[in-house]
Amino acid sequence: MSKLMKLNPADNVYIVRVPLQANDSVEIEGQNYLIKQALGFGHKIAATLLHPGDKIIKFGIPIGSATEQINIGEHVHLHNMKSDYLPTYTLNNEFVNK
Repeated sequence: MSKLMKLNPADNVYIVRVPLQANDSVEIEGQNYLIKQALGFGHKIAATLLHPGDKIIKFGIPIGSATEQINIGEHVHLHNMKSDYLPTYTLNNEFVNK
């Protein structure tokens, strides 16, 4: 059983199917990548190189945008992406002091 799955062929992220530990290896397009930190079920991992502003595609639809370069095999979460629909209050200080 693969450790990762794509929910839609158009997705540019994989979903973690089983909990991963730091330094676990995952295969993406025939290449092995080391996971830097433990990741639980449902977390996202980049399937392609993503540049700032690139759309994050999950379920075949954009769920947000990359805020920095995200390499293949890296964790995709609020530290390197933002929602295009809702403010990210925990990371965007312009909303905190209003």
